[in-house]
Amino acid sequence: MVRMYTVTGGRTAPRTQLAMEALVSSATSAQLGLSYIREYRVISELCRQIRSVAEISALLGVPLGVARVLVSDMEAEGLVRVHHPQIDQGGPGLHLLERVLSGLHRL
Repeated sequence: MVRMYTVTGGRTAPRTQLAMEALVSSATSAQLGLSYIREYRVISELCRQIRSVAEISALLGVPLGVARVLVSDMEAEGLVRVHHPQIDQGGPGLHLLERVLSGLHRL
């Protein structure tokens, strides 16, 4: 088992701002080869369906900060596409809050 700080190179912050509700999709239809770390391969497979960064974190079983670093690195390499949420400067919109509440109720 590899420690997460080894996987992220000791980094705790992503290269770019990455909200936990940002949606991520795989940028390639091909499976990533063994030249990529296991986490990259798993994230690429998970993101065949659009997933949030929070979902990736939960499904991968890693802390949210680690998922943010990995997704950010994968975006920089062109392996995934990140769709950032549109949030006004006044805070999250009512629609987003309603979606979050609905998701919590489904849990």
